[in-house]
Amino acid sequence: MKAFWKKYLRPAIVLTLLLIILLGFIYPGVVTGLAQLIFPYQANGSLIRASNGQIIGSELIGQYWTLPKYFHGRPSATVNPQTGTPEPYAANNSSASNAGPTSASYIQTVQQRVAELKKENPNAPPGPVPVDLVTASGSGLDPDISIAGALYQAPRVAQARGLSLAQIQQLIYSHETGRFLGIFGEPYVNVLDLNLALDALK
Repeated sequence: MKAFWKKYLRPAIVLTLLLIILLGFIYPGVVTGLAQLIFPYQANGSLIRASNGQIIGSELIGQYWTLPKYFHGRPSATVNPQTGTPEPYAANNSSASNAGPTSASYIQTVQQRVAELKKENPNAPPGPVPVDLVTASGSGLDPDISIAGALYQAPRVAQARGLSLAQIQQLIYSHETGRFLGIFGEPYVNVLDLNLALDALK
């Protein structure tokens, strides 16, 4: 028994404790410290604050916009974790619908969204509805929309705010984020950032 303890059990216990200290405390502490030192804004959630210091959102998590004077984000399939009822952009329960493109109920849902979007934006540019405005993202918390998605809503926002369409379009392009490394993904705008810029105009 003594030989088993010395040869197998004690080394296993010592190694386990060392790994717990190294990987459970030292490594996370060093990474957290470096993140706070080098990237404090990102490390603390990319929070956006009003002029009075109040937190109004995060660049990383979308919000549910409904007023005509604001740009609206993507549909969200998240649900309230306590009640199980739909709750758009429930940040404490990130999820997708898991419905595929061949699902009859999903097709019907998208068709309903298209109809509602067209009703909400009667003066939208002609052509197909931007797909990101009628489909939810994998997380249900996507804070961004495509440039096409923003331009589709521009006439409604301009009318609601009494501004020219050209002003709204210029605002969209001035807040555009390009492709990652110039080649990956598509240009987009952050909805919260864009709506804050709108409020700053008027």
